[in-house]
Amino acid sequence: MILAVSKLKNPSSQPVGYRGRFAPSPTGPLHAGSLAAALGSWLDAQKNGGQWLLRIEDLDTPRCVPGADQQIQGQLAACGLHWDEEITWQSRRQEGYQAALERLNSLQLLYPCTCSRQIIANTLAQQGINTPRNQEMVYPGTCRPEKLTSYTTDELNGNKAAWRIALPQHSEITFEDLALGAQQQNLNQQVGDFVLKRSDGLFTYQLAVVVDDALQGITHIVRGEDLLSNTGRQIHLQNVLEFKTPHYRHLPLVLDEYGEKLSKQTLATQIQTQTDAQAHAELRKAAKHLGLRDLPDGENITIAEWLHAATQAWGT
Repeated sequence: MILAVSKLKNPSSQPVGYRGRFAPSPTGPLHAGSLAAALGSWLDAQKNGGQWLLRIEDLDTPRCVPGADQQIQGQLAACGLHWDEEITWQSRRQEGYQAALERLNSLQLLYPCTCSRQIIANTLAQQGINTPRNQEMVYPGTCRPEKLTSYTTDELNGNKAAWRIALPQHSEITFEDLALGAQQQNLNQQVGDFVLKRSDGLFTYQLAVVVDDALQGITHIVRGEDLLSNTGRQIHLQNVLEFKTPHYRHLPLVLDEYGEKLSKQTLATQIQTQTDAQAHAELRKAAKHLGLRDLPDGENITIAEWLHAATQAWGT
């Protein structure tokens, strides 16, 4: 059952203790980069005596590959990375995202936006700002009204526009990353008012992940460093919605031969887990990337024994 957003404010209703998660998008099977993130988050949960959850982030349905979620589950299981609760799918949690959107609307923090990427790029260019390729454009506030208001349910659900959250004038987010240390992000200068619901009706990752982490009582988020730039936005939403902010640890990225992050977009090769030997080899590569050294390596050690040794070595 989807919990009402208001109930998430009550800490007594949330699970206690360490709760981590791995949240892959089913756009293809796991590759070396995603396995490193999965292993790091699993080891962190094990080392802290916590629970490790698996969430399938299938919110962006046009990009999802049929059957990829099953492939991911099989790959994780073959590597001995077992989750502690039933798997959740974002596509089945729409009510929670809608409740959060309505809460933000009641606070008069939303407004509709009809800007295309080209319009945003042209506006920035007129201001002398040229965004490098593969970098996110800072929204210049083109559609932001002079006075914010709340909208009717019909307007919120029927408007064929994207819905952005209006940032306060000074929106500086600071937090302590467990791996990278003190972090700071000025959302006004580096992001601008960001989208929570797209013009095609799909909720964005920024809103969904914040709601999901709150609903599941996630206390620690261990993920790739490519998601570091999203953290400020997510902490801002947590603050506005009165959710607890988890602890964050961002892991080093696995790069390809050109120095770019491994991803499905760059045609990263899937990990091979058809046999124990293959799964073990993939785990060893992931552990080496995470900085784990001197782990047992031999034909007679099982994956479970190896994972136990890796857990002991994690964070030392």
